[in-house]
Amino acid sequence: MSRTRELQHRWQTVMMENYGTPPVALDHGRGATVWDVDGREYLDLIAGIAVSTLGHTHPAVADAVTTQVSRLGHTSNLAIHGPGVELAERLVAITGRPGRVFFSQDGATANEAAYKIARRHGWTKDPAGGSLEIIAAEGSFHGRTMGALSITGNPAKRIPFDPLPTPVTFVPYGDADALASAVTDRTAAVFLEPVQGEGGVIPAPPGYLAAARRITAAHDALLVMDEVQSGIGRTGAWLAGDAASPDVTTLAKGLAGGMPLGACIAHGEAGLLLRPGDHGTTFGGNPVSCAAALAVLDTIEKDDLLRHATDVGQALAEGLAGVDHPLAAGQRGAGLWRALLLGEPVAPAVETAARERGYLVNAVRPDAVRLAPPLVLTPDEVERFLRDLPAILTAAQGDS
Repeated sequence: MSRTRELQHRWQTVMMENYGTPPVALDHGRGATVWDVDGREYLDLIAGIAVSTLGHTHPAVADAVTTQVSRLGHTSNLAIHGPGVELAERLVAITGRPGRVFFSQDGATANEAAYKIARRHGWTKDPAGGSLEIIAAEGSFHGRTMGALSITGNPAKRIPFDPLPTPVTFVPYGDADALASAVTDRTAAVFLEPVQGEGGVIPAPPGYLAAARRITAAHDALLVMDEVQSGIGRTGAWLAGDAASPDVTTLAKGLAGGMPLGACIAHGEAGLLLRPGDHGTTFGGNPVSCAAALAVLDTIEKDDLLRHATDVGQALAEGLAGVDHPLAAGQRGAGLWRALLLGEPVAPAVETAARERGYLVNAVRPDAVRLAPPLVLTPDEVERFLRDLPAILTAAQGDS
């Protein structure tokens, strides 16, 4: 029995079934390459779902974590620590506007904080409780906590856990007219992703986010931008939706290069809505994760990875668009965040065929394969994947 099969058997014995049984058991990595427990090598084109910003075992992150954990590993929210304050200052500076930060453990809890800010704003607008409605987009994903799930525009994920917090109204993503019709003075906030990740890497149409800003401002509703997947360089910019000047931005995934960390950044009066005792976390913003995040930000700046993500992402996009195969139907996305579109709903078979040939990708939708590699992915690695992609698609056709 291989080590992978052994670990899968042990997993099935002791782990809950919410993830199923993963098909691969990873052991170690370096850069954009990982190796499984049986020694097989893979080019990691999903990076833990857009998390491993600098790839695996990047020395800057490893050194920051090692140094910080040897000094101070945890404080809770009963004490200040330097890495947390510095990181909050850096994130506010990235937005270019004064703001205040709440640190959480992940994206769902960052969005949970934003949800509570929205509720507080609604009560401020109407103390009788008449302005608590949240508007979100069909096809969106904001997390699996009960509040974040309630604004996730995927009925299959929501319905098993009904009743969820209400009122929530869902509108078609990218349709500014539908959004304008839905938002009223009863609306507390609109939650949007600048690029829908779990929906299939769907960028907002030109002008949509700016329209959302105008619509929400006209009704004194908050605009919340979920940048959990899109933020920290994924699209070739620090933030994909900041040009719309949202009231609240949420971050996680790539923020700390693999360490657990989320952030909710609120501007203006939105940053003052949570009062002592309103919200909290034990582990969110711990000094080790904050030190890792500072190393990620420093490295992105020092190595010009925003430009790199733009340039290498463009090469990847052009290569995907030019794949000569009957199954290939184009691509979409931004920066180093792309979806290969398929002419048939065989994405799981493509994921399997890619893995068998040494590539890790993600079947995000039946007809779309998500690529969210480390920002350090090289042009040579892109070229290698594109060269092998037609054979992967042919194998997937045979397996489907």
